[in-house]
Amino acid sequence: MEKLCGFVLGRKRLVRMLVILLLLAGGGAIGLLIPNMDERNAYPGLPGYEANQQIMKTYGNGGYERPFVPVVTLPEGQRADSPEAKEALGRAFDAAAEKVDARVASYANTGDEAFLGEDGRTTFGLVFGGPVEQGGLPGSALGEAPALGPLIVDAMRDELPKDSEVQVTGLDTLATGSDQGGLNVPVKLLVTIGAAIAVLLYVFRSALAFVPLLTALVAVPVSFLGLLAVSPFISVHETTVIMLPLLGVGIAIDYALILVTRWREEEAKGHHGDDAVRRAMATSGHAIVFSAGAVAIGLVTMVLLPIPLIRSLGIGGMMVTAASALISLTLLPLLLSSSGRRLQRRREAGRADRPALEREASAGRFWTAVARNVVRFRWLTAAASGAVLLALSVTALGLNLSVPTTDRLADSGPGRAGLTALTDSGVPSGTLTSFDVYVPQGTDPAEVAASLRTTDGVYAVTAPEDEEWRRDGSAVLTVLPSDEGGSAAGEDTIARVVDRVPDGTLVGGNVTQQIDYVDVTYSAFPWMLAVLSLVTFVMLARAFRSLLLPLKAILLNLLSLGAVLGAMVILWQWGWGTETVLGIQPDGSIGTFVPVTIFAFLYGLSMDYEVFILSRIREEYDRTGSTRTAVVDGVGRTGRLVTCAALILFSSFASMAAGGELDVSIFASGIALGILIDATLIRGLLVPATVAMMGKWNWWLPAWAARLLRVEPSPLREEAVPDERPADPQPVSPAGAARG
Repeated sequence: MEKLCGFVLGRKRLVRMLVILLLLAGGGAIGLLIPNMDERNAYPGLPGYEANQQIMKTYGNGGYERPFVPVVTLPEGQRADSPEAKEALGRAFDAAAEKVDARVASYANTGDEAFLGEDGRTTFGLVFGGPVEQGGLPGSALGEAPALGPLIVDAMRDELPKDSEVQVTGLDTLATGSDQGGLNVPVKLLVTIGAAIAVLLYVFRSALAFVPLLTALVAVPVSFLGLLAVSPFISVHETTVIMLPLLGVGIAIDYALILVTRWREEEAKGHHGDDAVRRAMATSGHAIVFSAGAVAIGLVTMVLLPIPLIRSLGIGGMMVTAASALISLTLLPLLLSSSGRRLQRRREAGRADRPALEREASAGRFWTAVARNVVRFRWLTAAASGAVLLALSVTALGLNLSVPTTDRLADSGPGRAGLTALTDSGVPSGTLTSFDVYVPQGTDPAEVAASLRTTDGVYAVTAPEDEEWRRDGSAVLTVLPSDEGGSAAGEDTIARVVDRVPDGTLVGGNVTQQIDYVDVTYSAFPWMLAVLSLVTFVMLARAFRSLLLPLKAILLNLLSLGAVLGAMVILWQWGWGTETVLGIQPDGSIGTFVPVTIFAFLYGLSMDYEVFILSRIREEYDRTGSTRTAVVDGVGRTGRLVTCAALILFSSFASMAAGGELDVSIFASGIALGILIDATLIRGLLVPATVAMMGKWNWWLPAWAARLLRVEPSPLREEAVPDERPADPQPVSPAGAARG
């Protein structure tokens, strides 16, 4: 860090020019990336996805898309199985198919009595519309399909007998929310920047507040340059391009905030000019490097998954983190050096704000008081905050990653009326999650259909023989399950169908694809978590020269993740306050992508705060030899910093959660809640309490472990008597700070 700082301050003009060139190149990268964004959600190699792609390629509809289900109720005295009614139904469904360019199965073109209700008057059909681009995050949120319901009703009404009723139901027509065209990025970005300015003005109360924002506005375009560099090797999804500025502003300001705060502290302690910059870089610069490494390690979890969109998000997050650290360690020292010269001129002219300088030289009163009370009541604090986090983590065991079931969807409207008419006539609601089976050339579709009809949980199998269901020697069948695909019984039915079809026959459908996604993603997750924890442990053990501090950090991060997922269950499955706060009705399900994505983002961000706090606590311990004093002074110094940094990031993701479509709101609210929980219960209470509880064992690094880690050992030593008053930290040499 000393060499980097010396290079930057010794070649200011060169560094300034390089930063400007990077900024200009980043602007060009944005222009090149946006026209070439990938808007699809691809899951290559997953059986359900490959089946759906084959169905869409051959037939142009169905596959992943959920069917619309028109429910027809004929007038009193008429039966749907009469020749006249069957002919009228045939014309009506043909009109619907032509109107929306769809493939249709009904009693009229199959003769299958499974399409008839027990009352004889009610019948239904399955309408598989054309392809819908699966943009946005890969969740199970409904409402993505276009509003075909009214078009289908208009097309069918004129062909049905007089006084007939037709209502279109289906998972998309029952959706509690709809795709509203993605995030309004300019508005969300303005909200984030506005919140950042407000927080920074509160912290610095001077024009210096705009320095961290400036570094963020440079770091974001530079991160696009990195994204462009890897674009030949990965598919850059539009969601990555949308989210990268929102995430980048928060992270870049975080890094700049810690360095600027430390520089002001060094200035206040009498280290002026470039000397103050060097001392700030020697301490906070190291914290930024380790923090960026922690974020990158967390995002590696996403990069290793074989899902292009998730991988794109992970790469984008790593790029914006790297760019934020790079700009903070190069451009920011130049800005601080210039600010230092202006401050020196003001000091020489007698215009320096001495009360402000004195505030900078002392720890924050509020967080010092909090830390002192936490240390004093450390066992009670750890028990109370740990109990809350454990309770939320236990709640997370009820996490539902399945497709929403109809009992949690809209309870009024045409979709609900159609479903009620359907189920009242004895037809199971599982028909709304009907799914396609692709039968290749050389396999008899009649035999496959006959076999599947005898499968437990299958209500019916439809296999029309017209050209919409038979092409190029292949056939497509549709399985109508008794139980909804989002239920455990429905998923079991799909598994039995997959086991029963002959080799080469592909089972598609919306639910099938999501089941495959969950299996692939979360079966590998424990192994990824183990590798991630090992790498994090080694990195933090080197940073803090301790064996127990890294272990504690990892365990608290996992506890934090469990608590966030528990909060998500309360918010999005139980629906406590969701409509009141966000104006969105939850559907009782969490998107399949949410846990792994939230984990990847929060693991790095929360470790970010951990590194900030523990770096300062370690520095104070090396100075005083007392863990209790180190905790009080360390938290007193970093508490406001972490709170303000968390508030900026919280505002960024909260702006995403408000007013977006359901799956984006679920993801963004999860990150926002995670930041809130982590900055309060974890970093504000549990971390200082557990460090105080562990005492001298925090700093234990035996010689054998130090040799493996290639750092100096840290043997156990007796604790110094803690000073009950908050001590003012003395200057720390850059070498000593680097070791801390």
